[in-house]
Amino acid sequence: MEELDLKELFGIFWAKKVHIILLILIFIVIGFIYSYIFLVPEYQSITQILLAKSNATTQDGTTQGMTTSQVTLNQQLVSTYSVLVKSESVLTQVKDNLKIDKSIEELRKNITVSTKDDTEIIQISVVDEDAEMAKNIANEVANVFIEQIAKGYYAMDNVYVVDEAKVEEEPYNINHLKDLAIFGAIGFVVACVYVLIANMLDTTVKSKEDIEKKLGLTVLTTIPVCENTSKNKKGGRR
Repeated sequence: MEELDLKELFGIFWAKKVHIILLILIFIVIGFIYSYIFLVPEYQSITQILLAKSNATTQDGTTQGMTTSQVTLNQQLVSTYSVLVKSESVLTQVKDNLKIDKSIEELRKNITVSTKDDTEIIQISVVDEDAEMAKNIANEVANVFIEQIAKGYYAMDNVYVVDEAKVEEEPYNINHLKDLAIFGAIGFVVACVYVLIANMLDTTVKSKEDIEKKLGLTVLTTIPVCENTSKNKKGGRR
């Protein structure tokens, strides 16, 4: 492909402006259909658990606050707890309690466990097509984890649900304006690629400059093309 300056490049795109606009509109329509018709809404509910050890009791009956080493240990164990939240034993109990018609793997795939930086808080996020079910699963996972893992295996008697999951009215995976903007941007890129490829494959001569570039010859003169605007009179020409 021959080198093009900005003026020539702008001229090429300007000549194909109708094609560019048409392609962008086509992709926006595709994005509209995808976002409003084919994209299945999913709802996300989040619950948070605070993990901490109980204050130690001294021999004289007074309570002693948590030491720095205990806090550090708890923070290190949060990563372990985060894995245990999605363990098969916890999810099996949740599945049985809520009578969920899903496999353990499907249930695990819809659950995300994260930790707040430098804190002892575990955040459990559940995604489901049913907003009510997403809330129920999130809260039940937290309850089963507290009873089965925290208090059962690790004897954590100071575990709290900070925020219970709530029913979300708006789906978290749908943003119509964002989808339309993304598809419009894709359409613009496709249109630009189309214009450049079309220009590369176009071997026709459109101006004297094209002749000079392709043949290396100097054009001495040109013959303008004029449209015949004269109207034939009735009875023919005389």
